[in-house]
Amino acid sequence: MLQLTELQKKYGSFWAVNKIDLTVAKGELFGFLGPNGAGKTTTIKMMTGLLNPTYGNIMFDGLDVWKEPIESKRKIGYIPDQPFLYDKLTGREFLYFSGGLYELPLKDLTNNIEEMLDKLKIGNWIDKRTEEYSQGMRQRIAIASAFVHKPELIIVDEPMVGLDPQSALLVKKLFTESANNGVTVFMSTHSLNVVEEICTDVAIIHKGKIIFRDKIDELHKLKMKHDSSIEELFIELTNDE
Repeated sequence: MLQLTELQKKYGSFWAVNKIDLTVAKGELFGFLGPNGAGKTTTIKMMTGLLNPTYGNIMFDGLDVWKEPIESKRKIGYIPDQPFLYDKLTGREFLYFSGGLYELPLKDLTNNIEEMLDKLKIGNWIDKRTEEYSQGMRQRIAIASAFVHKPELIIVDEPMVGLDPQSALLVKKLFTESANNGVTVFMSTHSLNVVEEICTDVAIIHKGKIIFRDKIDELHKLKMKHDSSIEELFIELTNDE
């Protein structure tokens, strides 16, 4: 279980994240929505240990992400919105490098890499230098590297950036299968249709605060009640006027 308790981040007098309380159960495919500047990426950076909270706690599977960083990171895979790869490495070399950080046995790592290559249909690109990759292929390798150590929690920031429809379908299938197998997927995205299509739970953050958190079915009911699309409902919920 992932639990954020009174999570806050302050820059000067500005509260980027203001007392977030969230609980995400094992196996949920959780959609984290919000307009630009709402606090989504700040929240994710605190969850992954990249940004120190001003106040609050982040717990996963009984571990404090900040007090027990090594142990917690072994359980987490992170997919940033802009994938960083080492351009002079091939895709395969990068995956072995990534898996090696988690000290996986070579046989297990090799099997995990082959599994991800199959699921993401990377093909012969795997043995080319990543400097030759398109944005979409870079994203596929970044996603594979996040899964290669078999994490229990996947944290992903804008997963569909640069993906063509075929790649996006593969990624959505991977996330759904992972959640069905007990992996918790925490996904921040602007793609409302992706959240509506695959997520089991959803939260909306606005001006650093959670303004909606429920099962995706409840969002659908709210959409029907307002006789609107999910895009129109989202705009209504986050409208400052």
